[in-house]
Formats: sequence, C-alpha cells, structure tokens
Amino acid sequence: MKFSRAEILLVEDSQEDLDLTLHSLGHERVATDIIVARDGEEALDLLFCRGAGSGRSFENPPRLVLLDLKLPKVDGLEVLRQIKSDPRTRTIPVVILTSSKEERDLIRGYELGVNSYIQKPVDFEQFRKTIKQLGLYWLITNQAPVAGRTARAAGQSS
Repeated sequence: MKFSRAEILLVEDSQEDLDLTLHSLGHERVATDIIVARDGEEALDLLFCRGAGSGRSFENPPRLVLLDLKLPKVDGLEVLRQIKSDPRTRTIPVVILTSSKEERDLIRGYELGVNSYIQKPVDFEQFRKTIKQLGLYWLITNQAPVAGRTARAAGQSS
C-alpha cells in the first residue's frame, strides 16, 4: 500500500463513479497516487491509522479527500465530521463529490467543515473537466498546511 505518499484518498462505493473518477484523474495526469476506500469505515481506518490503515502513521496524510456522501457502513457526513473534529486531520482538504441534490446535505457538509461541495455532473465530458479543475486547484494551486500542524507549532503566537 502506497498510502504514505497518496495525493488523494477517493472514498466512493459506486464502481461506475469510481472508474470515471479514476479515469479522469489519470487522463488529466493530475494525481499520481490515489488510494480508494469503498466505504466510510475503510476511509476512517486509512485516515486514522487503524484496521486496514494500521501500518501507516499520521506523518503522511493524503493531500485531498474526495468524499461521496451515500456510503455503506459509515456515511460521508459522519466521515467528514470525524475528519474535521480531530486535530490530526482537520486541515486535510475534503471535497464532497456526490450525486445528492439534497440541500440539507449541502448545508450539513458546510456546517461540518467541508472545503468544497460538488454535485457530480451527469455528462462525461463535463465530469472529466470538473475532476481536472478540482485536482489542479487542490493539488497544485491551493497551499495547505501540513495535517496536524497548528499555528503554535509553526511558531505563531496565539
């Protein structure tokens, strides 16, 4: 498992959406290392170094989490809540990438600290463009702190 160097943790249970996202990221050469979690429990294990992720440490978290909402075992909003409530993972950018059109999901996602909420485009070409822009922004343009670092640890006063 190359999770220690992963750029993206993709949390998706739909094989069709998974294939399309992986194809889009690979075709655009946006990310070189992508780890896939097929349910919310697996995603949390990988992020919090337990179960399937017990062999890794918090030193090399993913640079981006692409998170579906409707997941088996643990739903996406609960995964988001746990990521954003733990100081070791709260600075990891999380983008909800979902087919949900529910306004309550959008609102709840932002209440829990999601960095972006994107409804999956139905059109293949638009989906590919969306994934390309998403990857370019979060992996290249955006400057994010190292996960788990605080302003105090970086030499700032509070």
